[in-house]
This record gives sequence, structure tokens and C-alpha cells, in this order.
Amino acid sequence: MLIMTRDHDELSLAPDGLPLSEQPQWRQDFPIDVAQDNYVSRREFAKFLVLISSAFSAGQFWILFKNWQRNQQPAPPAQKIASLAEIPVGGTLVFHYPNEHEPCILVRPNADTLLAYSQKCTHLSCAVIPNVAENQIGCPCHNGSFSLAEGRPLAGPPQRPLPRIHVEVRGDEIFATAVELRSI
Repeated sequence: MLIMTRDHDELSLAPDGLPLSEQPQWRQDFPIDVAQDNYVSRREFAKFLVLISSAFSAGQFWILFKNWQRNQQPAPPAQKIASLAEIPVGGTLVFHYPNEHEPCILVRPNADTLLAYSQKCTHLSCAVIPNVAENQIGCPCHNGSFSLAEGRPLAGPPQRPLPRIHVEVRGDEIFATAVELRSI
């Protein structure tokens, strides 16, 4: 029976083809079999699966924590938007609520109705534009549209309705009182 053995230098050939004894010390300390370098061992694959699974789990816990943290925040205070005289029937007004980084739109489709939504499209946060004549709110970025009366998506890529801003009329003044995050 003939047993063939391979020399250590032959097993781990450096990319430049020189024998191991002529390679720098770092390459001698970490010899790599170039022919076997493209294969993944079971151990490496298991490490990869554990790492990726751990990252996904950590991400889910982070989402739970942020959701819990958001629910612990107090409701934003009521904020005056405008007076009824400032917004005509069929008119719109841009305001910011609950802070200056959250643009919103107020629409008055008829004399008795006031509708307010976040101005950020639920697809990619593009600014949406109300079209009272067509009873729609349009997103010019990807031709998305939302129902003016309900804020639900009608066409295009948006899958979630626009966040509704609750408004109250106190005397002749319009106040934003709450933000309602909704899903279909």
C-alpha cells in the first residue's frame, strides 16, 4: 500500500508561488491554502449563522425598546395652528406639530370639515401635496396618492396611511391636540 504525503510547503502555497521558507514571517505564521480558501467550513458557517441570528434578535429587541419608549412619552401639548378665518374653504395650510421638525398639512375641504395629516409620505418621507378638487393627497416622488378624507393610501408605493393630526376648534382658533399613528 502506497501512502502519499504532501509536504507542508506544497499544502500552503503563497500567492506569489515562493516556498514557505522564503516567505515573510507573518505569512509563515498564518499560512493559507489558496486552493482551499474559497471553501467555508461547517464551523465558519455555524459562526456566521449565530452572528447573524444574534444581530437579528438584537434588532428586534431594539425595536421593542424604542416602541416602549415612544409609548412612555407624554402626549404633546395642544398647539394653536391658525384661526378659521385664515384658511378658506378648499384651502390648505402647512404647520409643524408636535415639534418644528414634523411638517403637517391642514386642509379645509368644506366649511364644516378640517383635516390634518403629517406631510411626510409613509413610503420615503417625501412632502405630500393636497389636491382638494380630486379629494386626494399626492406624493410627487413616486406618484403615490392618499385619500383626503381618511389619509389611507390609494395608489403607488405607500402601504401605510398618513399619520392623522387631531384638531379642535376652540372659538375661532384651530388647535392641534394629538398625533395618531395608524396602520391598515
